[in-house]
Amino acid sequence: MQNRISTQQIAQRKGKQPLVCLTAYSKPMAEYLDKHVDLLLVGDSLGMVLYGFTSTRDVTLDMMINHGKAVMRGSQHACVIIDLPYGTYEYSPDQALQTAKQVINETGASGVKLEGGEKMAATVKHIVDNGIPVFGHIGLLPQHVTAKDDFRVQGRDIDAQHQVINDAKAIDKAGAFAIVIEGTVEDTATQASRAISVPSIGIGASALCDGQILVSDDMLGIFSGFKPKFVKRYADLKSQIENAVSVYAKDVKQRQFPGPEHLYRRTRP
Repeated sequence: MQNRISTQQIAQRKGKQPLVCLTAYSKPMAEYLDKHVDLLLVGDSLGMVLYGFTSTRDVTLDMMINHGKAVMRGSQHACVIIDLPYGTYEYSPDQALQTAKQVINETGASGVKLEGGEKMAATVKHIVDNGIPVFGHIGLLPQHVTAKDDFRVQGRDIDAQHQVINDAKAIDKAGAFAIVIEGTVEDTATQASRAISVPSIGIGASALCDGQILVSDDMLGIFSGFKPKFVKRYADLKSQIENAVSVYAKDVKQRQFPGPEHLYRRTRP
């Protein structure tokens, strides 16, 4: 069996071949993506993509664990990381550690991801010091967004730029093995990436980050919700699905499906 990519191997890719990262929420999707990517993120974006929530804040720990188990069953190669959902880690480092332990123990994933910069550095350090790898997340923080209009690009002015860079440095120093930079002005994201010793993973940030990540359902054209500027659609599977269902519906209405080849016949003795 092929060895799964470790968080240590991810960390060692700083400044080397860019890391390929995508989200996955199910066993089949994990199977489709696994051989093509370095890292699969079971992101709390599943709340909006799969459950129809208006933000990620309604996602529960049980949801993340169940989807994490599914992705682990469907993958063998990629490093699998699971988001800690809103409300399960912000109150204290000990709360965060207990949540991270539960996620890792129940899923077998390689690590956890949490949002926040300088304010969360002590929490990241506490988790890492207790043997659980942490994937950082700075810039735009979706768990702080409650409405579509709150998705604002980060790092536009000098003060905001300094804050993003300081956040990156703080999470790096705290021991994260990699850091997502989301929804951040390009030059700010580039400077933040250069200021840290671990890989930066961009999403709406900079082509000069050490890797990129997208929500798979956005990239494949399945998700019909809000489409950020940074999303590139590599396929239009939504239209293909609708077309296939339309043909199926027509066949059923015209009694063309099922055909003889789809039916079980009594065999004569």
